[in-house]
Amino acid sequence: MEQIRILVVEDDPEMVALLQDYLTREGFQVEAAFRGEEAVERVGELPFDLVVTDVRLGGIDGIDVLQTIKALRSEIPVVLITAFGSIESAVEAVKQGAFHYLAKPFKLNELKRIIEQALEDRQLREETVRLRREVEGRYRFGALIGKSPKMQEIFELISLVARSSSNVLISGESGTGKELVAKAIHCNSSRQSRPFVPVNCAAIPSELLESELFGHMKGAFTGAHIARKGLIETAEGGTLFLDEIADVPLFLQAKLLRVLQEKEVWPVGGREGIKVDLRFIAATNQELWRRVEGGAFREDLYFRLAVIRIQLPPLRERLEDIPLLVDHSLKKYAEISGKEIRGVSEGALALLLRRPWRGNVREMENIIEAAVALARGPILSLDDLSPLLSGEALTDAGEACPSLEELEKAHISQVLQQSGGNLTKAAALLGISRKTLYRKKKQYGMDSVSS
Repeated sequence: MEQIRILVVEDDPEMVALLQDYLTREGFQVEAAFRGEEAVERVGELPFDLVVTDVRLGGIDGIDVLQTIKALRSEIPVVLITAFGSIESAVEAVKQGAFHYLAKPFKLNELKRIIEQALEDRQLREETVRLRREVEGRYRFGALIGKSPKMQEIFELISLVARSSSNVLISGESGTGKELVAKAIHCNSSRQSRPFVPVNCAAIPSELLESELFGHMKGAFTGAHIARKGLIETAEGGTLFLDEIADVPLFLQAKLLRVLQEKEVWPVGGREGIKVDLRFIAATNQELWRRVEGGAFREDLYFRLAVIRIQLPPLRERLEDIPLLVDHSLKKYAEISGKEIRGVSEGALALLLRRPWRGNVREMENIIEAAVALARGPILSLDDLSPLLSGEALTDAGEACPSLEELEKAHISQVLQQSGGNLTKAAALLGISRKTLYRKKKQYGMDSVSS
């Protein structure tokens, strides 16, 4: 096992010798610095596990050393020692980020106990970060977020689809994240280094869509003063994402089918085709097969596009994802606005869980963005959210909507499994004390989980 490296910062040679001798005998690798400036320099050069520093030093003092170390290497615990101890100075030191404050004279075994606590605390913090990343990795795929069984299935499907070259049709209500899924497929495919070109077919007038997609030659129509490459050609080697594919008019559907079949594009006014190699991903918020049956969409084009089909669930069918999505949006918009917002109150979260979310994830993001902008404190409350949610009826309490307690129990259970039943690690991961976690386990009848 690698030795723990400790830096002792002290301007008294006798104290340095005493601490160095004792800590070395206790199995630590100890180095010394006699001035604050020297200590800061050493921390920047070597990977120390912990720093013990006197407050009174020649040059910059121990508090300055503490602040600089926290700026350089925030993970390194710092223990302050001084002959001029007081409650006020101890409180100030801890506020500045010190792990502990020890007044002289002190017993050497007391210092050893504090060092061991600091090292254990550091290890726990690093393990918590690792677990958070592991959990986050499990609940994320690119910019998509979800721990619900439906979203986990979508993540697995994206991973499989990305390895193929087949065309994909993504269906789902507005705001469910269809473009995010398309980007995730592209970014995890062999085409990831080539362009991802999104086209909103509903946003471009039909008389302009042909030129936008296929390009045109000079003089092809009035105003075509120069030749222009279309978006299909722009996506060469990459992925063309056709959003709202159901809105493409029939005469363009035939030209699109020709590109899919012959792997070449014919610009407007062109006399020969241009070979292309790209993947098509289409998306719709409509029942596309019904449009096929109604004669508004070509059956042959449908089957060319829908080689693989992905159906995205609406937010109301994956309520267990709402706390994750809220947390992500809070962090995002708090950072943008420069506000320190730590979370939402239980009442506010319960309100969010009862909303029907007809606009899905996009609507929820907009609500959180507005709530952050208007928030008056570090926790989003009912008062912050209620005015933003007053325009739409909530779901009936009798409908299949899990309570906040049911969601919390499920979340605690997952984190306990993730941390191997270790209460200390699980509590750190959940952001609550071990005592609170033990109480909640008892409250939810989870005593069978290993502690």
